[in-house]
Amino acid sequence: MSTTGKDRKKETVAQGELARAEFRERLGRWYRENARTLPWRGVDDAYATWLSEVMLQQTRVATVIERYTEFLERFPTVQALAAAEESAVLARWSGLGYYRRARMLHRGAKFVVEELGGVMPRTAAELRALPGVGEYTAAAIASIAFGESVAVLDGNVERVLLRVLGEGEEKTSAARKRLMLVAQALMPTTSRRDENAAGEHNQAMMELGATVCVPRGPLCLQCPVMELCRTRGEHATAKRAEMRRRRVAHLLQRRARSGVTEVLLERRATDASLMSGMLELPPLTLDAVEGCEPLLKVKHAITNTNYEVEVFEQASLRSEIVAAKSALVWVAMDTLYEVPLTGLARKVLKKVGVMSR
Repeated sequence: MSTTGKDRKKETVAQGELARAEFRERLGRWYRENARTLPWRGVDDAYATWLSEVMLQQTRVATVIERYTEFLERFPTVQALAAAEESAVLARWSGLGYYRRARMLHRGAKFVVEELGGVMPRTAAELRALPGVGEYTAAAIASIAFGESVAVLDGNVERVLLRVLGEGEEKTSAARKRLMLVAQALMPTTSRRDENAAGEHNQAMMELGATVCVPRGPLCLQCPVMELCRTRGEHATAKRAEMRRRRVAHLLQRRARSGVTEVLLERRATDASLMSGMLELPPLTLDAVEGCEPLLKVKHAITNTNYEVEVFEQASLRSEIVAAKSALVWVAMDTLYEVPLTGLARKVLKKVGVMSR
């Protein structure tokens, strides 16, 4: 069976240098004309790039934008982050979730300062030595901050590549390794003429997946590489695990002492599997709140669970708190921004007007 020139071109996107060059040229031109303006783009600071990549893991861009700027204002350099107490770092991370990221970022900053003299590694291989820095983060920092021609492979890039190749999703190490080879083959080589080429290409791939080649209803007519794509639409994906649902209750207690309003919080155990050492509104058993009217109801998701949260303020429920008294602490309203609150606690306190952000 004969094939047209366009068909042959599509068949060789992953292998042929001419097709790869066309792919890069189309993608790059589209990115320069359409890329979103984000505070971490165009920043000549490897630490700031590192911070943005860690924050963006499993967190929406809209959420990260405000918190990224606030975090950099508090910890403007890797030295400032390394010198901070972990509780102060977690306080600035509050609301972003997946707090292990913040702890590992803090450990990584200490490593850079204490072991590397405050100088960030410049290659992906060297960056892997930093605590919490995996393959993706190392490649992102090395390419964006230092121009190394090393491909990133996050969920957005995987989706773009699978659709271009006309392949379904396959969650195996062999499939990922093959995609990484394709991603690397599409990378521009480094050159003095354009030291930003590698970083721009990686950001363009991620941007395409985030804004055009989206999981459901991809905007194919707006895609700069549509003619090089075999799928041109949604592709077969593995079935996602269903989110669990769980109803929980928390107590909101406030008091005034010497003209200062305080909120009662509970410190999670240091060996808790999630959010260890963080401060939250004291949990209540569902039996304890039976027949009580909640102050408000909110929805909150953590990993694979959707929580239906009911918040109560009845003073009589103080005796129903299951935590030990040593875990409870009264925190002044004006210091809430400086303590490590869980995302749910921050959400509730914002809803009742105790916090503004």
